[in-house]
Amino acid sequence: MGGGKAPSVVEMEEGEVGVFNIEYLWRASLSSLWLRHWFFWQLGLVTRHLHLLLEQADDWRKQSLTESIDSLFPKEVIDVITANTEDLGTLNLNNVGRNDLSSSWVLEKPSEVNQRDITNSERQTTSGDSSEKLHSQRDGVIFNEEGKENPEGGKMNDEVQKKTSNDEELLTNFQEEDNRDVKENALDDHLQLEESPTKVLRRQLRQKRREKRSTELIQQDEEERVELENAAIKRSKEVDSAVLGKYSIWRRENENENSDSNVRLMRDQLIMARVYSSISQARNNLDLYQELMLRIKECQRTLGEANADSDLPQSAPEKIKAMGHVLSKAREQFYDCATVTKKLRAMLQSADEQVRTLKKQSTFLSQLAAKTVPKGLHCLSMRLTIDYYLLPLEKREFPKKDKLEDPTLYHYALFSDNVLAASVVVNSTVMNAKESEKHVFHLVTDKLNFGAMKMWFLLNPPGKAAIHVENVDDFKWLNSSYCPVLRQLESAAMKEYYFKADHPTTLSAGSSNLKYRNPKYLSMLNHLRFYLPQVYPKLDKILFLDDDIVVQKDLTPLWSVDLHGKVNGAVETCGESFHRFDKYLNFSNPHIARHFDPNACGWAYGMNVFDLKEWKKQDITGIYHKWQNMNEDRVLWKLGTLPPGLITFYGLTHPLDKSWHVLGLGYNPSVDRSEIDNAAVVHYNGNMKPWLELAMTKYRPYWTKYIKYDHPFLQQCNINE
Repeated sequence: MGGGKAPSVVEMEEGEVGVFNIEYLWRASLSSLWLRHWFFWQLGLVTRHLHLLLEQADDWRKQSLTESIDSLFPKEVIDVITANTEDLGTLNLNNVGRNDLSSSWVLEKPSEVNQRDITNSERQTTSGDSSEKLHSQRDGVIFNEEGKENPEGGKMNDEVQKKTSNDEELLTNFQEEDNRDVKENALDDHLQLEESPTKVLRRQLRQKRREKRSTELIQQDEEERVELENAAIKRSKEVDSAVLGKYSIWRRENENENSDSNVRLMRDQLIMARVYSSISQARNNLDLYQELMLRIKECQRTLGEANADSDLPQSAPEKIKAMGHVLSKAREQFYDCATVTKKLRAMLQSADEQVRTLKKQSTFLSQLAAKTVPKGLHCLSMRLTIDYYLLPLEKREFPKKDKLEDPTLYHYALFSDNVLAASVVVNSTVMNAKESEKHVFHLVTDKLNFGAMKMWFLLNPPGKAAIHVENVDDFKWLNSSYCPVLRQLESAAMKEYYFKADHPTTLSAGSSNLKYRNPKYLSMLNHLRFYLPQVYPKLDKILFLDDDIVVQKDLTPLWSVDLHGKVNGAVETCGESFHRFDKYLNFSNPHIARHFDPNACGWAYGMNVFDLKEWKKQDITGIYHKWQNMNEDRVLWKLGTLPPGLITFYGLTHPLDKSWHVLGLGYNPSVDRSEIDNAAVVHYNGNMKPWLELAMTKYRPYWTKYIKYDHPFLQQCNINE
């Protein structure tokens, strides 16, 4: 009924009455209260119409009509018509289904029913029929207040005549409401007769919203279905054909959330089998011991490196069953709670010790891999060194020497023994500089790599920028009488610490603080950062760069940063509880505890702006010497340059914005990509340097894009991207 105007039986032509399936409507009305009332309302109109025909017909026509009615209506409908006609006159909605109505249903007044009947009869006439003609056709079907037929056939009482015009308008609205959705409440169907236009408009708006919402839901379902189909297609394309035979969504283990239940069961069986094998051997039950050992070997072979039940062979259930049988027999003979607990505790302690040993071995090997020079870099250094010493002396010098001591230019200090790493630092800085002709690079390397470093930059000059390479061994003032670190490195204690002949030979033994037993801490290149005014006495400000960084933006603005009287400009690295002073210094020592705050924020080397004028004024090198002399026995901090740097520049460091220097690309796989992209400098601090195979793949492109891998020397040494 909600799809259009409800059909009226009375409005049908005579030839169409048989087509209208009244029995179907009768059956349908049994399942819906609203439909039941509509059916009986239409049925009342039909019976009244037939009543008029019977009154006007001859005897043989009455008989014919009666037979037609019997064939047209089902027996249940005839019974309802007969019962209501005999008791109350012509069928009326007020009389039929009264017991089915809820307490909230408002019955129509007889006068309203009369007017509705009048309106329906009027629709059967032509447009030219008058009101008097309509009333003459309705003789004998007007109802009184008790629901009986009015004996004055064809004459309307005064009350009905007065309300005719108003009732006709209300009845028209009632017919229009037949087009409403079947879900509307039955109460609303009767109340609509008295509703204002505002309420009707609101109802129409609600209906429109429902239709719009239904359309949106259908569209959303369709979009979700398309997404699921596309995802399924994409997933099917990504499935490795090599493992199609092992994986199927219909396999039983994939129906179970615990797809490794059998694997875990076999591991548990292995643990208990080892416990009972130990007990049986101790109690001299060799038969059970041998049987347990046999099952343990079988189980181990079956389990292999499986992590899920799908990785297990088909024989796994049989092995589990066989092991369970042996364990049951062992439990019957040797089960004792205290003994089993003791064995399990011993096994746990043994496993814990093995884990600690493996961790030490892993640490040692990772440190070894990180600090070992790759074969390609060693080859590159050797080839460049040979070519350098074959050059004539006049071709071994760099141009633009007049810029080296000009304090109005932008000077960089870079201390490195890695040719390829140093080239990336220089190239990335120059390529991102706005005025590259104003930039000057001061490189210092060791004696072994001095020729290679010079030869590389002679072959690959940094554009308009100036560059100069020096050998740290040429600094004659840097000796053991002046530098505490050199004096300590020559001491017997330090030699024993690094080079003692009877050092443990195993990977796990004597491996405490392995990262501090690093050759770089023996090199003065690492400690030269504390002597910048001595190395560059005519400069006022310098930017210090590590060789494991990449420059991504113009660094010129750093020379304009106001350090507010501080010596060092650096990016702080402290978080909630890490990278603070207590992580680097020994606060159990009274000298440290008395002078420093354990919660003071740490900062990072790698990109630092140093005010060399203020450095000289504050005697930073003297402060460093003082604390380095106090740490001869390594009681204040372990080896390295960051702890003495934190001490030396304590209270003299100005924090820079974090976007200048982003760290962690050498150890942290979760550095935010947006932070990396927005950083002026990215730092590969950690063991996973970008030139090593240990490097994290997703961070390596930031470094490799500044290397020309088609360079002849790189190709000769098999250095590839």
